[in-house]
Amino acid sequence: MRVILQRTLEASVTIDGETISSIGPGLLILLGIEQADDLTDAEWLTGKIAKMRIFTDSEGKMNLPITENDGDILVVSQFTLHAATKKGNRPSFIKAAHPQHSEPLYEQFCTLMEKQIAKPVARGIFGGDMKVALVNDGPVTLFIDSKARE
Repeated sequence: MRVILQRTLEASVTIDGETISSIGPGLLILLGIEQADDLTDAEWLTGKIAKMRIFTDSEGKMNLPITENDGDILVVSQFTLHAATKKGNRPSFIKAAHPQHSEPLYEQFCTLMEKQIAKPVARGIFGGDMKVALVNDGPVTLFIDSKARE
């Protein structure tokens, strides 16, 4: 699993002009799932995200995890995070998991994330043609890959 974490002041998902989900300050998580991913990847990744100290403390230092800042989370499935671009100019998505594999893992990831932060997680619509908007705070943007464990 791969994620792009973006610390936000606000983020939202819109489909056909209708806002499906929105959050205030917190994290927008773009989640890419590959065929080799399983529940252990989701467990490791949600634990890592919940403990990631990327929110500002009272001294202005990035020192707080989302669990101590009462931030919200919006999770959006994004298979394009597994694009292979080595050959040619058209990305290949051969590593990205098929929906039969990735949709249940996406749901499990969201449920695990809710347990980690002890509150509901906003979601995009799996497989939907979404318009994602955010105001990136900082900006703070991180890439984490569960296979690299870094």
